[in-house]
Parts: sequence; structure tokens; C-alpha cells
Amino acid sequence: MILCAGESLIDMVPEGANYRPLPGGAVYNTAIALGRMGAQAGYLWPISRDGFGDMLLRPLAEAGVDTGLCPRSDRLTTLAFVTLTGGEARYSFYDEGSAGRMFAPGALPDIPDDVSALFIGGISLVPDPCGSAVEALVERVRHRMPVMLDPNIRPFFIADEAAYRARLDRLIGMADLVKLSGDDLEWLMPGASFEEAAAAILDRGPRVVFQTGGSAGARAHWSGAPLAAQAVRVEVADTIGAGDTFNAGVLAALDRAGVLTRKGIQRLTPEVIAAALALGTRAAAITVSRPGANPPWAHELAALPS
Repeated sequence: MILCAGESLIDMVPEGANYRPLPGGAVYNTAIALGRMGAQAGYLWPISRDGFGDMLLRPLAEAGVDTGLCPRSDRLTTLAFVTLTGGEARYSFYDEGSAGRMFAPGALPDIPDDVSALFIGGISLVPDPCGSAVEALVERVRHRMPVMLDPNIRPFFIADEAAYRARLDRLIGMADLVKLSGDDLEWLMPGASFEEAAAAILDRGPRVVFQTGGSAGARAHWSGAPLAAQAVRVEVADTIGAGDTFNAGVLAALDRAGVLTRKGIQRLTPEVIAAALALGTRAAAITVSRPGANPPWAHELAALPS
């Protein structure tokens, strides 16, 4: 089972003069996408008992995602108000004292033996205590399973830049797969080219750095020659959840290839990585073609023209 540990929240998406509440959160979206693609997926994050909690649990159940590790909380659900500019999403978070924000390392559950890989990322890495909880989880399990990291950096959410940079540095050193967007790179390594940034990250220990670029497609930097996948042309509704869905496609493809294990991640081939890029970009294309974070089901991916 691929375990996704990180934030779930309610995206308040513009709809005329009002806002429409939609389940979301970077790591939550990846868990949903994995389940819809047919991968065995689990989710770990506190779920509030407020009115939004059931709204978050319902899509997980419909996608077949295991939520047995999710503690329930009397604290409130995080809200993210979305502003769309030219289809690009920007966020304002309401998160102080929320169910997820207050997730502490001491509340981490035991991780079952059937968990074979871990995905982390998003705003859950930024504040404490939840950021410390995610880091403690990685430290606990990384020696027995591969870890994928997508920081999905939101600069306006970062109160202590030095502390956050230090945490990302530690997590990169413990990760096997790292995904960065152009915005992530600009914040993380200002002035560096993607090739320079990827080389620096690979020197820290990760096996692959995935680069996403919207309509420019995606690339993979690893020990061999860089690999690329073209973006699938669609009419874009918005970009909410695109990178999260890409992550799920990569993980699902690696899982299908039998390499999403501690030993398997050491024997990646160009063919396997290219297949991961292809599934990631195809899945993301469907997500951006419709409003909100609405990842594709397996039958939709099968119907998408190559």
C-alpha cells in the first residue's frame, strides 16, 4: 500500500460571486488520485469532526483509499480560499489551530507492514507540530520503504523561512523521489537552472528528480540521460490538483512496474521512468480539464487518446 501523509482541507473555489467548497489538499489529492487509478492507497492525517470532515472522508471512501490510520479531531478543518488568475490557482489559507496543523509526532500511529511506500509534501511540512510529525514519520520508515517528496511550496504560508529550508534540506536527504515545479525551483534555488538544481538534489541521495512545467510537459533527471514527456493538449479549466495528480501517476506507474520498494527503487530503468512520466502527464491533463481537484478514474485514463 502507498501511504500518503499530509494535509487535507477544503478548497473554497470561486463560482460566480460565491465560493463552492471542494475537498482538497496536496497530499489528500494524491491519495484520491492513486485510489481512482486503481492503486492500493492509504491516507494518514487528522480528520475533523466538523461539517467538513465527512466531506473529506467521502471521496477517499469512494476511491477505495484506506483511512484506518486517520485520527478524528474536534479541531476545525483547514480552509483554502482560491483565487484564479488566467486559470492559475493562488491560495489564502485559514489554518491556525486546525485539526491537521496540531498533529504532533507523539500522535503518529504504528505503520503496518503492508505499507510499501510513503508520499509526503505540501503545506503540512511547513508549521509545527505537524511538520515535525511528518519528518518523524519519514525518519521512522525510510529504511524499509521508498519516500517521495513534493514540497509544493507556498511562500506566503511560510512564517519561518530558515526553519522551513532546513526541514526541506533534511527531507530531501531522506527522499528517494523528489518532484519540483518551476515555482518550487525559483523559491528553493533562486537563479539556478533546473539541471543545476536537479544535480544538487541528486547528490543528496534521491534517485530521481521530476520536473513539471504545465504545457511544457515533464522531465525526469536521474543518473542517466534526462527523460521527457510532452503535455497532453486539453482545454484548461484550472490547474488545481494538477501536480498532485502527476505525483499519483508517477507512483502508480512505478508500483505497477514492481519497483516501488526499497530494493526496486535502486534498479530503475529509462523505460520505467518514461512510463511514470507518461502516466503522470496524462493523468494531470484530465485534472486540469475540469474545475477543482478532480483526478481521473482508471477508465478515463484508458479512454484518453495518446
